[in-house]
Amino acid sequence: MPDTSEVGTQRDQMPAWVPRAILLFFTGVVALWLLQRLFEDLSGFLVTILISFFFSFALEPAVNWLERKGFRRGLGTLIMFFLAIAGIALLSFIVGTALAEQTTSFVNDAPTLIDDLEDWLRRNVDDDIELTQVRDQFLNDDGLGEQLTGFADNVVGLGATVIGVVFNLFTIALFTFYLTADGPRLRRTICARLRPDRQRRILGIWDLAIQKTGGYILSRTVLASISALVTWVAFSIIGVPFPLALAVWVGIVSQFVPVVGVYIAGALPVILTLLESPTKALWALLFMVAYQQFENYLLAPRIDSRTLKIHPAVSFGSVLVGASILGPVGALLALPTAATAQGIISASGERYAIEEGPLTRLNPDSGPWSARSEPAGLGTLPNHTLDERIDADVEPATAEDTEADD
Repeated sequence: MPDTSEVGTQRDQMPAWVPRAILLFFTGVVALWLLQRLFEDLSGFLVTILISFFFSFALEPAVNWLERKGFRRGLGTLIMFFLAIAGIALLSFIVGTALAEQTTSFVNDAPTLIDDLEDWLRRNVDDDIELTQVRDQFLNDDGLGEQLTGFADNVVGLGATVIGVVFNLFTIALFTFYLTADGPRLRRTICARLRPDRQRRILGIWDLAIQKTGGYILSRTVLASISALVTWVAFSIIGVPFPLALAVWVGIVSQFVPVVGVYIAGALPVILTLLESPTKALWALLFMVAYQQFENYLLAPRIDSRTLKIHPAVSFGSVLVGASILGPVGALLALPTAATAQGIISASGERYAIEEGPLTRLNPDSGPWSARSEPAGLGTLPNHTLDERIDADVEPATAEDTEADD
């Protein structure tokens, strides 16, 4: 018969697994804390890599085209870089010069405009109204006129400022260059560690991301070109100052700046025209509102359906989510990311026949998800051009390899 004291002592002893569990718990807490701190410290770098991948996906179709024309891949990437930087610098200089000239003209004409306003107020409101103090603020050395003139002089250097910002983004440009120029080598390095079937899966996803990003850039470029052309004609008829420069500004900013781009693009020409003629500014505002409705409901859906093929609700929601996570960067990357994710999800898993009924019946003209226009990416991932090269370099997986991977 066991001793009662020994039994009680064994019950009072801590189980052997408890210290190990406590140690693992605190080790996990410390590890999670370190991972959180590491992620916070590297968040800027991770965003840089994400932006670099986006730009490399956008540049790769053009670089591939130059490569087919006989250019070396590194040289083709460098050419696209210089074209992009030159375009941004030229647009910034043109818009900055227009804004500076119009602001200077407004300051010079301000005393006359104030006198005309004072005469109108005296005739229609009160004979005792005087705007002498307002006029003196423009004529004074430290007044509003001097401040606006100084602002106009600073705006002239907007192009140089943008170029300086581009050089400050050297890290993004460097990663983008190498991701684009050495894209095939990077993909081969990754695929060398994978079985052929998984290689095709990764390459298909990579190809899909390039297609969706390229489709996004293409659709935005087409919409920006149409918008700039139509806006240039309308601004010339209305009499907006610097119609060509402002039309290019409206086309590019309204398409490539998400969510608020259309408001930023429309504000500048309205303000500059308002300094010259309130009536012309009103006509310019009415035109941009009307054209935006035409673009949103007729033009953009037709173009996007041939490129991104993403539902408008998904598009709008993805922009909101991206902006809430990463701010303007997330809003910019939201559409191609959502389109790529939609394509991957649609191509994954099994698909079954739909049970027809009142809740699943589609009108043939019901929009982007109609019976004649299914979502993008249904079925399989897109074909890519690296299968043959990968298959030539990698031996087929054996049964033992498959079991080891599983």
